[in-house]
Amino acid sequence: MRILANTSVCIGAGQCVFTDPEAFDQDDSGFVVVLRPEPKTAAETARAKEAVNLCPSRALSLAEVPAS
Repeated sequence: MRILANTSVCIGAGQCVFTDPEAFDQDDSGFVVVLRPEPKTAAETARAKEAVNLCPSRALSLAEVPAS
């Protein structure tokens, strides 16, 4: 699974950072920066899903990563 961020719709609410500060940050303009794009554990995946669901602008999404 991969976390995708659309900074063109991000409003800088910071809910993602509050939910998982190890996976998300904000740049100098306040927009989302994904620090950990591919969650590795079940707990990381759960926090990523929560962040996606809490994002008020729907700037975050999850995508399946094809198996290699």
